[in-house]
Amino acid sequence: MLPDGYDLICILGPTASGKTRYAVQMARELDGEILSGDSRQVYRGMDIGTGKDLSEYGEIPYHLIDIADAGEQYNIFRYQHDFEHAYRDIVERGKTPILCGGSGLYIEAATCGYHLPDVPPDPVLRASLDKLPTEELIARYEALRTPHNTTDYDTRQRLIRALEIALWEEAHPVTHTSFLPRKTKYIGIAVSREERNARIDRRLDARLQEGLVEEVQRLLDSGLSPEDLLYYGLEYKYVTLYLTGALAYDEMVSRLRIAIHQFAKRQMTWFRGMERKGIEIEWRTIS
Repeated sequence: MLPDGYDLICILGPTASGKTRYAVQMARELDGEILSGDSRQVYRGMDIGTGKDLSEYGEIPYHLIDIADAGEQYNIFRYQHDFEHAYRDIVERGKTPILCGGSGLYIEAATCGYHLPDVPPDPVLRASLDKLPTEELIARYEALRTPHNTTDYDTRQRLIRALEIALWEEAHPVTHTSFLPRKTKYIGIAVSREERNARIDRRLDARLQEGLVEEVQRLLDSGLSPEDLLYYGLEYKYVTLYLTGALAYDEMVSRLRIAIHQFAKRQMTWFRGMERKGIEIEWRTIS
């Protein structure tokens, strides 16, 4: 059962903070199901490197994991629509929806009601618009839609992109997400930087023992190119560099540790940015 006035619980935190275990425990207490808020766990066959840890879920149903083939470039637009579909399903069955993840952009797309049209860039249109004075661009934009605020066109580049989207939507039927949570209870899993880095190091060692290198080799053997895997970053980037001979094993491990530490720091920076925008996060420490 959700807290009064809320229609979604979101468990967020940096990598290796223990948020999945916490979300699973909450799901058991609240008759809940978990929606993943992770940008890489959507891919099939990328299990160890993305830390799916599916055994942690036990009997708890989970969603938005293993929904795209490795090699695809799944994006935020698809995620928002996939989230809406899964969220509606959970709510309509009377279960408690719990979003759990560390990808701040995906979490905001799911919980802040952003309209994210997947509009392809049109270089020819942009070039023609760039020739017009700013006042005319604003007038054309406001004739097509009511701005949410002046940040819709606080720079000329943003204004041209906003007008490009508005013109595209005028000419193409667009399916808007309409069943997203209206009020989310955000719970952040707090962990000190020292403990977080120690957990990251232990987890990386465990993943290497569990077959991380072999997982990346299987992906390469399946037909994915090194460039495909470099795109996914972190474990897939550095292990691919090792397997293709660009890095020695010890250098790969050392550089990967540092990269994951830096990634966790960026995650926390994003969450603090959410708070600066007025999103209230209740930080909790778990053992």
